[in-house]
Amino acid sequence: MSSENSSGVSGSGSGSGRSSSPRPVGRRESPWGMSEGDHKQPTPHRCNDRVEDVIQACFEGNPFKTVPGPFKLFWQCMRSRPGEEPTEPFYYLQLDPPTREVKLD
Repeated sequence: MSSENSSGVSGSGSGSGRSSSPRPVGRRESPWGMSEGDHKQPTPHRCNDRVEDVIQACFEGNPFKTVPGPFKLFWQCMRSRPGEEPTEPFYYLQLDPPTREVKLD
């Protein structure tokens, strides 16, 4: 199966959103247009790829066997502090595993 999100963007980014080029977030058009001024571009949640892995697991055979592993990593990600997300590889998404940035003093 292909790993595309709902906006049709292929899953080729990094997992935790801490890479040099995170995947883009789709924007909806408003009938009133954009207001004047500078607008921040939305960024995906740091655990977004873990959620996508859980959703993909729902469609890969018996969900009682396929969902617990990805859900455990998603839960660890949500409970972790930013920058301390789990670095285990994804179960079903064809993405590089997330990495932690190490600051050298």
